[in-house]
Amino acid sequence: MTARTDFGSHYLVDLSQCDPDKIARVDGVRAIFLRAAEQSKARIVGELFHQFEPAGVSGVLLIEESHFSVHTWPEDSFVGVDIFTCGEEMDAPIAIDALKRAFSARVVEVKVLVRGQLGEDPWMPTPRKR
Repeated sequence: MTARTDFGSHYLVDLSQCDPDKIARVDGVRAIFLRAAEQSKARIVGELFHQFEPAGVSGVLLIEESHFSVHTWPEDSFVGVDIFTCGEEMDAPIAIDALKRAFSARVVEVKVLVRGQLGEDPWMPTPRKR
């Protein structure tokens, strides 16, 4: 049995200067989020989304590899996304790029935390997309 060196990667994604109309309502955000997860080859097993009033959305996708979560602030043109994957086949950067395009984000900042590396610095530097 080979010892594990980590338990997956946790992507913390800030999308700013988004189109407020694209991030205000649950139906649109849910469709975009599901499409991005599918494009990244995530295997979705459950979902829950909530509509805030007057606008804004929180949602989570439970995937076999772990989870995707989203929180939107249309009044600030901001979307926060977490993608945690412990799988080999799912490609989180594909989902991140799809979300950037679909939300019309002008600025994207990504940080990646390697989970389960106890006693080590878990942060992996990731280039910022602009």
